[in-house]
Amino acid sequence: MGIHDGHRDKMRRRFLSGGLEPFADHEALELLLYYAIPRRDTNPIAHALLERYGSLSAVLSAPAEDLEKVEGIGRSAAVLIKLVPRLYQKARLADAAQETVLNSSERAGAYLIERFSGETHEVVYLLCLDRKGKLLSCKRMGEGGIASAGLDIRKLLETALLTSASAVILSHNHPSGVALPSADDFTATERAKTALESIGVQLADHIVVADGDFVSMADSGYLG
Repeated sequence: MGIHDGHRDKMRRRFLSGGLEPFADHEALELLLYYAIPRRDTNPIAHALLERYGSLSAVLSAPAEDLEKVEGIGRSAAVLIKLVPRLYQKARLADAAQETVLNSSERAGAYLIERFSGETHEVVYLLCLDRKGKLLSCKRMGEGGIASAGLDIRKLLETALLTSASAVILSHNHPSGVALPSADDFTATERAKTALESIGVQLADHIVVADGDFVSMADSGYLG
């Protein structure tokens, strides 16, 4: 048995019997890191992470390449730290999608704010809806923005057809923190709207998300 095995077993039993609530933030991180760093004391590494980023949530949302700058954090540990919140988010969104009705910009915006949570790069999503606004699927269309030249219209149409969507909501984020649509956003929206009309599918909205806020082009009168 290694020098840290007894302490690790005690921490695991403590978690299994009482959950994470009694744990300090550094203890929760210490426990998590056991599963990526098998033969090293993870307590000082957990403290170093919190000192660098300031809070547990900031640690979990930090870029993997930056996490690796902390002494003791290799690729496996960085991936594990990034995986935990994304796995939980994926489970929550999957549960929510079972009976999610996005028949208003407020509902769609709230859903998309959750979907874009943790994204540090510009990402495009397509929400496919039935006639009553029930969510059929949420497809990640790509990264790198929605500028006119970057929007894959063929993929957009294929996704709408494969899900038998009656309407779709196009969405992307602005990592800069400003949700106002750009000139490229308007151009891409017009291309998408025209293409979707050719297959009988309505572009119900194009929603831009940034920093916990969103702007609906439909509410702004652009898609009227």
